[in-house]
Amino acid sequence: MTDGSAPAVVDIDIDLDRAPDDPPASSSGPLPWLVATGVTVLAAALGLTLALRSGSTPACAAGRTLAAPPTGTTTHSGKATFYDSNGAGGNCSNPAAPANRLYVALGPTEYAAGAACGGFLDVTGPKGTVRVLIMDQCPECAPGHLDLSREAFARIANPVQGLVPVTYRAVVNPPLPGPLTFRIKEGASQWWFAVRIGNHGNPLRTVEVRQGDSGPWRLTARQDYNYWLIPSGAGAGPFRVRVTDVYGNQVTVAGIRMAPGQIQTSAVRMYGSGASTSSRKSPSARPSATRPGGTPTPARPVEVARASAPPAETPSTRPAGATARWCG
Repeated sequence: MTDGSAPAVVDIDIDLDRAPDDPPASSSGPLPWLVATGVTVLAAALGLTLALRSGSTPACAAGRTLAAPPTGTTTHSGKATFYDSNGAGGNCSNPAAPANRLYVALGPTEYAAGAACGGFLDVTGPKGTVRVLIMDQCPECAPGHLDLSREAFARIANPVQGLVPVTYRAVVNPPLPGPLTFRIKEGASQWWFAVRIGNHGNPLRTVEVRQGDSGPWRLTARQDYNYWLIPSGAGAGPFRVRVTDVYGNQVTVAGIRMAPGQIQTSAVRMYGSGASTSSRKSPSARPSATRPGGTPTPARPVEVARASAPPAETPSTRPAGATARWCG
């Protein structure tokens, strides 16, 4: 009805004292089938509602694994294959592969949208154990599938095997390759801020930034390519950057400049010797290249140090992602 009038009333005249003129439809007719289907759908809906209310997990969700990087001292079992990044720094936006070429790509679950970047694993295979830097993502790899560099694989197995069983675990507070480095991303300005942190040893939990020596700390958002982002910007700099790893180690570095595309090396290590060293040298940087708010979490602070000048370095670029040879 479209004119707003009351709906028509239909009278159905049934004579209960007289047999119907036509015999009743057989049970195979459409009406019983529709009724049966409706009852089945209703029962299924009620069953799903009761299952959800009782805390049961639907089958499609029961098999999902929460994404998280390997941490702590738990030993995991899995398998290993190998690939070659051809010197590039992988999905973690490293300037280049490590000099010893011992690195690993993890599947999406353990790569955890970049949360694993910069950590280390000890991997044990048929021939021995090797320590590798988490540098890349293997999109096709399931949890427990490690795609090692060719050099790392050769340390634990004969490369002819191609695929071997392994055990592995995270390395807590590994020896650091050097003090923390900071790289402001190309295209950054006072209106858009992104920074990559290097040489932190353990996976990072938070990166906080503030303009100068005062003002509120602003929590950055980690990107899957391992940059820490404030979409609305953090000001023109220089900045103080407070870095906290998954085990609670925390340092603050001052004097980080708005210098897109350059690596600024601090005088501070994430932990251990040099973690509490204070320096007031003027910051400087070296060139490199890769692709273009919340509540701070306090931990164990150390003294503030300013970035210091490293030697010049030749720029290098990285591919969009890992190129795994044996992932499947």
